[in-house]
Amino acid sequence: MAAAGGKRVGCGGSPAAGGTAVNLNSILIGSDDADRLVVYYGRLFGPPTWDVGPYKGWQIGTGGLVVGPHDQVHGRNQEAGRIIWNIESPDVRSDFDRLVAAGATVVREPYNPAEDGTGNALIATFSDPDGNYFQLTSPM
Repeated sequence: MAAAGGKRVGCGGSPAAGGTAVNLNSILIGSDDADRLVVYYGRLFGPPTWDVGPYKGWQIGTGGLVVGPHDQVHGRNQEAGRIIWNIESPDVRSDFDRLVAAGATVVREPYNPAEDGTGNALIATFSDPDGNYFQLTSPM
């Protein structure tokens, strides 16, 4: 993939291989009611660990979740499945129960995504007040 200026950028690439090491470190959820999302995610993940003006964020593992206002976002997400962010968990069922007890909105309870039902992988899907989906997933 070429970045601005024609420099090659590769996921996990190295400068020696002609790329630049990159790291997806956070996701920003824009909202016209960011305070409502801060309250919701605060119930699930505790107080924000990052607070800069109207933007609040949480460190979840090595990645970050940030919520804040965005002038191009209005109302609920009409295509919730377009982008789904995942939280990897070694114990999806226990973390599912913990998030539900904290007030998470369940879209789908833990299920095995394998078509033939084999394996031990699980996925559980939740929705925030703006209709954005996020999931707990077994390590893949």
